[in-house]
This record gives sequence, C-alpha cells and structure tokens, in this order.
Amino acid sequence: METQIRKLDYAAIDMDIIEKAGRILKEGGLVAFPTETVYGLGGNALNPASSEKIYAAKGRPSDNPLIVHISEKDDVYQIAEQVSERAKQLMEAFWPGPLTLIFSKKALVPDKTTGGLSTVAVRMPSDKIARALIRASGGFVAAPSANASGRPSTTTAAHVAEDLSGRIEMILDGGQAVIGLESTIVDVSEEQPVILRPGVITRAMMESVIGPVEIDRAVIAPDSHVKPKAPGMKYRHYAPKASLTIVEGETKDVIEAVNRLSAEAAAEGKRVGIMATDETAGCYGMGLVRSLGARSREEEISMHLFEVLRSFDETDVDCIYSESFGDAAIGQAIMNRLLKAAGHRVIEV
Repeated sequence: METQIRKLDYAAIDMDIIEKAGRILKEGGLVAFPTETVYGLGGNALNPASSEKIYAAKGRPSDNPLIVHISEKDDVYQIAEQVSERAKQLMEAFWPGPLTLIFSKKALVPDKTTGGLSTVAVRMPSDKIARALIRASGGFVAAPSANASGRPSTTTAAHVAEDLSGRIEMILDGGQAVIGLESTIVDVSEEQPVILRPGVITRAMMESVIGPVEIDRAVIAPDSHVKPKAPGMKYRHYAPKASLTIVEGETKDVIEAVNRLSAEAAAEGKRVGIMATDETAGCYGMGLVRSLGARSREEEISMHLFEVLRSFDETDVDCIYSESFGDAAIGQAIMNRLLKAAGHRVIEV
C-alpha cells in the first residue's frame, strides 16, 4: 500500500483533501491526522472492520480500547448511554480540548472499538483539521495515537510516516502538535469521576468545576494485569529502542548520579543518552545530551518529550538516563509517560 502524505495549512484548509480523507474513512480505510495533543490514527468508529485495521496497523493489543473522536458536543448522546451532570459540566468547561471522557456505551458502538468493554471513551478535539476530518467522515472517528504500538507517540507527520508508511492510506500533515502529550482521560461512567490517564487538563482544573476527582493507582504504579479501561493503562508505551532509566531526587544529586552512571556505562563500551533541561544540559560531562526545554516552561517539556525520545532512536545509544519532571503543574502527566517508557525503572538518589 502506498501512503499518501498531504500537507495542510490551518489558515486555509484545503477541503478537497479533507473530503478525500473523509471518503477513505467512510470506505473503511485509515487516515492519520493532527490533533492538538498528538497525531491520531483514524478509522470509522462505527465499523468494526476499521477498528481491526487500526489494531493491525499499530500492532496494538485488541483489548486496548480506542478513543472515539467527535466534532460536535451533541454527538456524544448518539454513542453514550448516559451522560451525568458532572460529565456535562466537564464537557462545557473543557470541550473542545484535550479531555477524554468515558461513558457507558450504546450498542451503536462496536465492541471492536472499545476493546470488548461496555464503556466508550469520547473526545472532542480543538484542532481544526481534526474537526473538519471528523465531519467529513460521518462524525465518529476512532483514533489512538498514530504510532507503532509501544513506541513514542507521534507529534509530527514525519514520525507517523516512520512508523506507519505502507500500512495506512493517508497522512494529513498539519505540522507539529502543540501540546505533545495525549489527552487527560476521566471515567465518568460511575458516580465518582476517576482520572485514568493524566494530561494537561489537571485534577485541580477539573475539581474547580465538579468537585472531588480521584486518580486511579495505575497512573503512577507499575502496569497491572487487569483489563484496561482506557488507552495506556496496561501495556508498556512510549518506549525508545534503548533502555531508559529515570533518576529522581534533588537536582544536584541527580546530575551527580547521571554523570556517574554515564561514566560507568561508557567504561563498559556503551553509548549513553541523557534527557535534561535547558537549566542542566551543560552539567553533564559525557553522553549525548538532549534538552526537553526550560523546566520553568512546562509546556516545552510536554511538547518535546516524545520528539526527544524518538530522536535517540536515530542514534546508536545503548541506554538513556532521564531527569525526573514531577515538580511541574502537569508533572504527573509527563512522569506518567516517562514511567511507562522506562518500564518503571527509577533510581532514587
């Protein structure tokens, strides 16, 4: 299969390209597209065969549920069995945007799309290209991140092509994703809202709207063997090819430990990668150092996380050491992705 790549300009979206991409989705094909979070791999959410194609293209376990993307708030009522008052308040406050809500599903949504669950994850993205594509496709697009399963998520069309070229019909190129981390996922299918995946819509932001919100222990704990209710809960994700270890502690202690670990690895003939910040990048004496941005500007860290992880795959590094980023307002979301990429390998100093 030849994968078409079509570049789009947000200032003047070429609707002919959008309509062509929409037809591909209507006919059961797959289209990767930009969102404000990361690139998504889209298929017709109401066609079980399309969902099967998504799993196959990604090499994704079929019990890992897909997120259904909509372009209008009212569309949620076509696929959700019940929408609570709290869910409506969250929709009003944060849709369109990087928030996914989990509802009990209607029979219209195939089990193939939800990983066999009785719930459905729904998001209304703010990205204009994404919304235009969803409308052109019929209104319901199942879309996990557009990467090979287990690899870092994609924040550019080039990343998508690297992983999925030849496996899907089309890639819509909208430039770099502005957030760089996947959406926050909140289960609102029961009385108590629960965060299943952290993102830039934080617990504090939601609690200011609806009151208490709990956090599932799987957000920061090692992967469990339970059936995942949301993407990213069970399996290792976001991993570079080299082994990744997070070093956690006071900044000066982390720098000292990473320098020591890097020297030990180099003595064994290993090539080392280091994930740092603008403030600390000059403190490391060896290794291939990549900065995620300024620690004081957390949006830079989130935007560049997957890009930096992928950049190490283009080198011959054998191991990567990363600073911890848990002190930022969205540090929990960043650390959630790092912990899964590292397989929960953490050294505390």
